[in-house]
Amino acid sequence: MAKTQLGVRVDPEVKRLAQARAKDRGLDLGDYIARLVREDADGMRQRGLDAARRFLDEHQHLFDEAEDVDRDAPGTHAA
Repeated sequence: MAKTQLGVRVDPEVKRLAQARAKDRGLDLGDYIARLVREDADGMRQRGLDAARRFLDEHQHLFDEAEDVDRDAPGTHAA
């Protein structure tokens, strides 16, 4: 995969920590940062799915009631 260069400014301590963590994982700094971003993005997706599931668990009865009303309304069935 082609890579692009990214320039960022961080505190010296953040740079040192990032370099040390990358080394601990056997990664260069760019690959380590890319992994962090992907893990964060995947985590956001999962949190969104979890929130949607909680919403439906809590409010599904409202959707069911609305479908029941639509189903019972006159003229909603095809001849």
